[in-house]
Amino acid sequence: MMAQPAIALGVPLRLLAEAEGVSAAQVIPDQLVGDYRDLATLTRVTEGCAVVTFDHEHVPTEHLHALEDAGVAVRPGPEALVHAQDKIVMREAMARLGAPQPRWAVVASAADVAEFGFPCVLKVSRGGYDGRGVWVVREPADAEEPLAAAERSGVRLLAEELVDFRRELSALVARSPSGQAAAYPVVATTQLDGICHEVIAPAPGLDPDLAGQAQQLALGVAGELGVTGMLAVELFEVDVDGTPGILVNELAMRPHNTGHWSQDGAITSQFENHLRAVLDLPLGSPAPRARWTVMVNILGSAREDVGHLYDGYPHALARDPRLRVHLYGKELRPGRKVGHVNAYGEELDEVLERARHAAGWFRGDLGDESE
Repeated sequence: MMAQPAIALGVPLRLLAEAEGVSAAQVIPDQLVGDYRDLATLTRVTEGCAVVTFDHEHVPTEHLHALEDAGVAVRPGPEALVHAQDKIVMREAMARLGAPQPRWAVVASAADVAEFGFPCVLKVSRGGYDGRGVWVVREPADAEEPLAAAERSGVRLLAEELVDFRRELSALVARSPSGQAAAYPVVATTQLDGICHEVIAPAPGLDPDLAGQAQQLALGVAGELGVTGMLAVELFEVDVDGTPGILVNELAMRPHNTGHWSQDGAITSQFENHLRAVLDLPLGSPAPRARWTVMVNILGSAREDVGHLYDGYPHALARDPRLRVHLYGKELRPGRKVGHVNAYGEELDEVLERARHAAGWFRGDLGDESE
């Protein structure tokens, strides 16, 4: 999805693909297939590149330092990116910055978990995403699996309080090396089995002061941590003695699923602003194009009769000519994100219905409806 604005900007991209024919490899011809965990491969693919950036946070921190030492411009740099790579490092940084966050502790044994208290959430410090590496623990027996997983992986384990939140929010900002920054509207997100399912931009009914607080928090985190590119600050909206408040859940330093709405709903998408930021170009406006934009993910279905995703186009596009569909060229697997739809307009209920119907049609959830 970064390839589209890169073409418009005339910016050539080179890709390190994890396998032949993956999504990005279908649209970026200058590519090398290899392992991002191998420094020699990283050195080869970055040769001659003005800037290196990422679509996930899992490149080893020590390799990024090695690239920087070799004169490669790594954006975001390893000193910033480590806060999205390691959840414990992130929690420590949020504490130093005074950012509101859930109660947390590093745990290494069943006794540590019991001392922290039940119920709680256990997370591996590195490597988890989309709900993987995260467990809700309500009794001592529930802690056995996460403790074993952390030991097998050689990573630390983080315990967090199980937050009683109103809903989940996301504050996205772009920041360039020269310090220019732009904040997108704060959005409301809905998770399904640990995967982002739906995003509403802007978050309906969000108190303007709290929205401003969330944006200022994200801008402050980006500045203090030296982030270059997109930063998503995932938040819990909570009640604090009857007053709405926010807690930092997680950070992501890349274009993020909660910002996919911006492809069609903002003047400048998160993908274009990420490119502009890492190249230190003036940032584009994050302002919305319409009053409401809704993004709904298309997840692979367990149904065997769904067929090819492209089969959904005739109905979805004929029913809603304003609909925007983005398919990723991925093999269908149950629960896998294989695309998303964006709908926008002036009435939220209408926009929600259009986006949900289209995503449901592509998933094969709507039977033989021929409306």
